[in-house]
Amino acid sequence: MVFKYTVIEAGGAKKEGTIDAQSKDLAIAALQRLNLVIVSVKEEDTQPFLQKNFSFFSSGVALKDVVILSRQISTLFEAQVSAVKTFRLLGSESKNLVLQKSITQVADDIQTGIPISTAMNKHPNIFSPFYVNMVHAGEESGKLNQTFAYLADYLDRSYGLTIKTRNALIYPAFVIITFIAVMVMMLTLVIPKLSSILIESGQAIPFYTKLVIGISDFLIDYGIFILVFLVLGVLYLIRLNSKEGGRVYFDSLQISLPFVGGLYQKLYLSRIADNMDTMLSSGISMLHAIEITSSVVGNKVYEKILNETQEAIKGGNAFSDAFSKYPAEIPSIMIQMIKVGEETGELGYILKMLAKFYRREVETAVDTVVELIEPAMIIALGVGVGLLITSVLIPIYDIAGGI
Repeated sequence: MVFKYTVIEAGGAKKEGTIDAQSKDLAIAALQRLNLVIVSVKEEDTQPFLQKNFSFFSSGVALKDVVILSRQISTLFEAQVSAVKTFRLLGSESKNLVLQKSITQVADDIQTGIPISTAMNKHPNIFSPFYVNMVHAGEESGKLNQTFAYLADYLDRSYGLTIKTRNALIYPAFVIITFIAVMVMMLTLVIPKLSSILIESGQAIPFYTKLVIGISDFLIDYGIFILVFLVLGVLYLIRLNSKEGGRVYFDSLQISLPFVGGLYQKLYLSRIADNMDTMLSSGISMLHAIEITSSVVGNKVYEKILNETQEAIKGGNAFSDAFSKYPAEIPSIMIQMIKVGEETGELGYILKMLAKFYRREVETAVDTVVELIEPAMIIALGVGVGLLITSVLIPIYDIAGGI
């Protein structure tokens, strides 16, 4: 890679130029050996415009890609392939442009002598604090290949559970959106044509038919304003969710909603237990494990609970006692199981059992929600459309019968 630099020479003169190096750190080291005061070092874009890889739609890396990457690293390490060669190979084979660039940079950093965990820590959009600390623990214990196998297994479980939960909620959302779209089309396209026949007949119109015609007229006259209001509302909610207070509110709402609130609560409890078990098994201390788990749990309510739990443990309280202060968010069965683990010295095993238990609970809850919502949504769609059509067709049949 070519880097453009600005330096100050011994005489005080400013000098600009370029230097060829495998990484930015190596470029800086080379300039420092010349006794130059470095002002700036930036990678120079030497690739022709027409040969550039534009990645407007590849701004992120999916969890699935990280799962596959971890499995590949574990396999190559078991085959005793060197770290630099492993990351160079995986970087060149990756089809995701963002992942390809990041893995190549990790390989460059490792080649300069930087530990793998430190090199990965420079790419937080791909490697979470949990991931980096697990790799660091593997480096200290000399079991990196086993660590990456643990990570692949853990991420695979987490990915499967998250995707299953997400997909279970996507289907009802799709049905609800379809239901609303069908109702709006009926009210704005079909009902007006049928209602004109009723109005021209001059006969008395039933109350329920007037109500449907009134809703139809309202949507036709003010539909554009409703649409603008909805768009502004969505934009406001997105902006609110980007702020700390908004995130706390929405995350609290998420775990307290009817039907799906319990599902999300079990998902986060499973994630907490699985994270803690994986890190404690790798030799990471309890306090550090709680700190890392709080940063990756994905819910502000549980993040706050874990942070306060960490402070309570620092003050001399037991893990189970600290958790017992939050009966609404932490079920008593989890608290009692953790207490048993502390008393028997088998906390890691207990956490593993809790993770499995809540993972099964989430899968069961997801299957139940899907089984209940699917027929309910179909029935609601049929009943809604049927009521609309019936409210207009019955008066039309009455007119036809009176002719």
